[in-house]
Amino acid sequence: MALPRFLPSLCSLFLLPVSLHAQTSGTKPGDQPTEMGEIVIEGKAQDLLGIAYSASKGHATQADFLSRPMLRRGEIIETIPGMIATQHAGGGKANQYFLRGFNLDHGTDFAMSLDGMPLNMRTHAHGQGYTDLNPLIPELVESLDYSKGTYTAADGDLSTAGSANFRLWDHMPQGMVKLEFGEYNYYRTLLAGTLPLVADAEHGVQQGLTYALEQNYYDGPWDVPEEFNRWNGLLRWFKNDDDTKLSVTLMGYRGTWTSTDQIPSTLVQDGTLNRYGTLDPTAGGESERYSLNIAFEQRNGNEVTRANLYGIYYILDLYSNFTYELAPGPPTGDQFQQAEQRWVVGGNVSHSWEKLELLGIKSDITVGLQTRTDFINGIGLWQTQQRNRHTEIRQDDIMESSVGLYGEVVTHWLPKFKTVIGVRGDLFFFEPQKSTVAGQDGSVAGIVSPKFSAVFGPWHETELYLNFGTGFHSNDARGVTAQIDPADALVRTMGAEIGIRTQAIKTVTTTLSLFWLQSDSELVYVGDAGTNEPGPGSERFGIEVASYWRPSSWFSADGEMALTRARFVDAPAGSEYIPNSIPVMFSGGINLGAQGNATGWFAASRVRIFANSPLEESGTVRGRDSMLVNATVGYRRKGWEAALDCLNLLGRDDNDISYYYESQVPGRPAAFDTHIHPMEPRMFRARLTFHF
Repeated sequence: MALPRFLPSLCSLFLLPVSLHAQTSGTKPGDQPTEMGEIVIEGKAQDLLGIAYSASKGHATQADFLSRPMLRRGEIIETIPGMIATQHAGGGKANQYFLRGFNLDHGTDFAMSLDGMPLNMRTHAHGQGYTDLNPLIPELVESLDYSKGTYTAADGDLSTAGSANFRLWDHMPQGMVKLEFGEYNYYRTLLAGTLPLVADAEHGVQQGLTYALEQNYYDGPWDVPEEFNRWNGLLRWFKNDDDTKLSVTLMGYRGTWTSTDQIPSTLVQDGTLNRYGTLDPTAGGESERYSLNIAFEQRNGNEVTRANLYGIYYILDLYSNFTYELAPGPPTGDQFQQAEQRWVVGGNVSHSWEKLELLGIKSDITVGLQTRTDFINGIGLWQTQQRNRHTEIRQDDIMESSVGLYGEVVTHWLPKFKTVIGVRGDLFFFEPQKSTVAGQDGSVAGIVSPKFSAVFGPWHETELYLNFGTGFHSNDARGVTAQIDPADALVRTMGAEIGIRTQAIKTVTTTLSLFWLQSDSELVYVGDAGTNEPGPGSERFGIEVASYWRPSSWFSADGEMALTRARFVDAPAGSEYIPNSIPVMFSGGINLGAQGNATGWFAASRVRIFANSPLEESGTVRGRDSMLVNATVGYRRKGWEAALDCLNLLGRDDNDISYYYESQVPGRPAAFDTHIHPMEPRMFRARLTFHF
């Protein structure tokens, strides 16, 4: 695997905290030792020794993601080391995600949830596991818990690469009115806060109503304005005391947009098309999501019960055109519509017994039950022209239901050795209720997934981890229920990891992991269909390293790097590369000045690089390296804050995504080409926040 020229210099960034510590920790005879003030470490720099069961498990807070300038809110997920979020169409469409050599497309093998509600949509009109983060309001997210690999018993479907759970604030630290504006008609307003209803400090009772209303508009640099208009709302009632937490949360989102889909790079190179141009000005869509989530947690001594029940209503109406006039027949173009509406109902319940003791050996035991049912109506695919249907491909009504039962035992065998043994069993029901395609039969499938982790240490504030587990992803119900050549309902995946986490230097948190992942069938993106389909089996292994340095209250720095080798394992010779698997990824940044809510000047800069991606199975066609640098500077007082962001600071003409497939431009013969969606140009955005 050829590495980019910039890689050696990036590697040196990980050694910087260690070398600086070595230089400052040595003293000369007669020197007086300098006592360092207490430093509060939170977020990804938090000391997780004795808590985490793997090197790739972590916790991020608002301090991690709101301190970084972001082009789009989906980039909040980039607080997970090695994760990349880009876009290949309009802003209202789910992001394109990449992690551990997976082109996760819009979700596929990475499970995301919000306070226990699933964000992934299985059997989705546009692609399995579709995960849209537009319903999130970043300022309302308190924290993000993430894990990678197949080692966590509570993680089920679509979690081969890992999982993430966003947690919302019950009581916001302070209310806010935020105003943002920037180039290309970018506007955003947010009103959010908490109304305290009961505050009984003596008995530890807290009750309140948290609210938020957001509106966002953006045209973008595109020749055809994006006109992305987004509304978000949230209302949460909560009541907490020392032992019990209860919340009821209503959320709503609606977005409409016009897309500039990926375009052939040849047309850009010969000047036929602007980088920000389009071959179909009527692509785009609209989406809505409304949800109700009731969450409960109660502690009784060393026992903890957690539960939530949710209901979700979701619609998507999406028009895309990736191949222009490739399809045979009348010259009506290749625009197609993917649409659906669904109800999702489900819940989770778990019970934990902590610090149980048997024959002098302490154990923590957790058992849990998860269930989900999707009632999917009118999920379909149509050929369209300028958003007018002219040919129906297929339309279905589907019910897909699942139930999962899991258990996990953490055993403290010795003061510096413990194991985590888990197992989960999942049962799926696929029921076609109506279809325009003949020969659809109901299907039932089950799978059992064992998990194992061992934790050694800590010695000198350092722990070693060994992890192994199996997992799975489900396939689209329309393929599973087909009578002719049906797809496997549940696809087995397997992973292993060896890792290390060290806090040997008090102000530096460093993790290192070597991982291996295997899947019996890869979900592969198909350009001319605009979706992903089951493909050959695959295998990945790689290394991830992350380091977070917080030496003072006014300075912090971090660096994260991932190197991955991803291949198909049962493909013909010369066709083993996995398209859009990213072999090299780096992310790093610095924060200066007032951190968190401290008053004064502050500044931050962040770089994200991904490189050397194969675009087709032979590995001969590769995507361009991409580097994005964002920066921010601002000033904060007790009641207000002003900041200026510069996105794509270097003004690079890189691409967010590249694909390689066959298309036909009007007036030209069909041909294979690299299709690109460009990174947005340098732009400035200002924001003004008032706190109350």
